[in-house]
Formats: sequence, structure tokens, C-alpha cells
Amino acid sequence: MTAGPTARQVSTTHQRSNDTNDIHARTAELFAQMQAAEGDEAARVRDALVELHLPLAEYLARRFGNRGEPHEDLVQVATIGLIKAIDRFDTDRGVAFSTFATPTIMGEVKRHFRDRGWTIRVPRRLQEMQAIINQAVADVGQQLGRSPTVAEIAKHAGLSEEEILEGLESANAYSPLSLDAPDPGGEVGAVIEQLGDYDDALDAVVDRETVKPLLDALDPRAKRILLLRFFRNMTQSQIAEELGISQMHVSRLLSRTLADLRRNLEDQRPTP
Repeated sequence: MTAGPTARQVSTTHQRSNDTNDIHARTAELFAQMQAAEGDEAARVRDALVELHLPLAEYLARRFGNRGEPHEDLVQVATIGLIKAIDRFDTDRGVAFSTFATPTIMGEVKRHFRDRGWTIRVPRRLQEMQAIINQAVADVGQQLGRSPTVAEIAKHAGLSEEEILEGLESANAYSPLSLDAPDPGGEVGAVIEQLGDYDDALDAVVDRETVKPLLDALDPRAKRILLLRFFRNMTQSQIAEELGISQMHVSRLLSRTLADLRRNLEDQRPTP
């Protein structure tokens, strides 16, 4: 035999019913006051309506609490939806305000995730496609009892396989992997250790390839002086002794050669 509800359960249920009736009555009263009021008085009544229904906004915000957004931010977004619902509510429709406000609040939170929750901005078309794909994956997975293939998702969603792949790829923009996170493949300590770094030698490659034909065009003695000075790090006195000429002559030849190289480099640069 199934046991019936206890007296405490009956009392709790009755109290909740009374509280709900009180909120409905207070809501109707405040909307009537707001319609009759103007200016600051209307704003005060509107604030009272917001405060009365903040628990509803907080409850709906908690339903999205597992998506990585701070709870306080979600409550703020839900509150914006609540305010919009208050401004749009028509008491003549004969529906409870909470019934009208719930989809409005949830729509505002979902819009927040759609427009601001993506770390990398992707086109609206892909954001909306991602929602369709997520729903299709859930539906087909429940029917089959396993993860669906791309072809099965495409058939259920009425999209091409290329569109499904594009949508799945765009999902990486929503919650990208932290650079400090462990390497998924386990080969290195963190993802950041796999990233390439800037090679300072790349600039030298461009400079070297630019000056190479100019060096080849130098006379043998000027070329030898540059080799001894900049590649063997010899002083002008040592070069003079090596070539059997004066240090002053080495200095003049070196200065003239460098000046010619600079001038030829300037001539090769494209004019803006």
C-alpha cells in the first residue's frame, strides 16, 4: 500500500500555493498601479515589479549555469529579460505574468550566449547552425543509443554533410583550449609548448639575399677586406698587415666600399 503525504508535506504544499497566489495578486495590483501612474511613480512601481520577480530571473539563470559563464553575469542578463517582459506585458491577455516572462527571460539569456559567449567571433549563420546541430546530435543519439555520424546528423537536420562539418568546426570558437592546458596528445607539457616562436634569423635571411649580388659585384680586394673585417673580425691594422698596405688605406677602402653598398641598396628599394 502506498503511503499518503504527511501532514508536513501537505502544509508545505499549501504554503507554496498561498505564496504563489499572493505573488499573482501582488503582480496584478502593481501592473494596475503602473498603468495608472506616470513619471517617477510609474518607475517606482516598475522597480517593485522587478524586485518581486527577481527570484524567477535567478532561477532561470541557474538553468544555464553549466556553460562557463559567471552566475552573476547570467542573473544580470536574465534581469534585463525580466525588465523587457514587464515593459511588454499586456494585462488584457489573461495570462499569468510568469508564464509570459519565462520565455522572454530565457530568450535574453540564450541571445547572450549566441552573441557574446563565443570567444572568437563567427558569423551568425554558423552560430545558429551550431544550435541546430546540437539538437540534432541529442535527438539522433537518443534514438540510436550511440554517437551519430555526420551523415546521420545531416539527414536529421536537413543540412548537407559539408554544412555539418563547418558547424562542428566553428564550435571550437566557443570554448577554445587554454594555452596552459595539458597537451591532449600527452607529447609535451602544455599546449603553448607546441607553438612556434619568432625566429630573429629570418630578418637576416632577407638582408643577406639582398646584399649578396652586390657583394659579388665588388672587386676582389674590396671583397677580401669585407671578409676579413666582418667575418673574421680582424682589425684594420691586422688587415693592413695581411694585405701589405697601410692601415689608412684599409680605412679608406672600407669606408668607400660600405658607402657604395648603402647607395646600391637604396637604389634597389621600391619607391612608395
